[in-house]
Amino acid sequence: MDLEAVHRRYADCIRCPLHAGRTRIVMGEGNPHSPLLFVGEGPGADEDRQGRPFVGRAGQLLNRMLEAAEIPREEVFITNIVKCRPPGNRTPKEEEMETCKTILREQFIAIRPRLLITLGSAPTRALIDPRARITRIRGQWFERKGVRMMPTFHPAYLLRNPAGKRDAWEDFQAIRDAYRAILAETEKEAATALEPEGKDE
Repeated sequence: MDLEAVHRRYADCIRCPLHAGRTRIVMGEGNPHSPLLFVGEGPGADEDRQGRPFVGRAGQLLNRMLEAAEIPREEVFITNIVKCRPPGNRTPKEEEMETCKTILREQFIAIRPRLLITLGSAPTRALIDPRARITRIRGQWFERKGVRMMPTFHPAYLLRNPAGKRDAWEDFQAIRDAYRAILAETEKEAATALEPEGKDE
């Protein structure tokens, strides 16, 4: 199933109570075949109105961080652990994340990323370690079944705690380097595939 089909399947999702308060479901956006996937916590008010992830103040900061790391936003895929806005922008509950992980799992299968970056505590607990503390494990790589995963601070946290921007920038430099390495590897594989086969003499 391709990504568009996944999004159509869940366009009217009512699997958890969050659907009752949403204006629009926010599936995510970006390159449907990107090797780099960002997963945030949940839509805010701006995202709920527009149906797009990371378009408010936190999204503007994320855009600046991606630009500084020379990673075009349109070349990656960005989504959230829950697709509907939690009331008052509260942190998603465990049961809400568990329910919504069904959608994320299908998105993951369709995109097939090789790098997964969790933005904030909620997706880090849901996808990496339920006991994780973001301040302790941010910037570390974890690998599962060939996919490298790194937690880093959510841009909204950085707006409230500007001192964390230095650490976040270190994380984004590591993300940039890993992303570039994958792109270079992919280009090399493509070039090799186009080389003519040797002929027997």
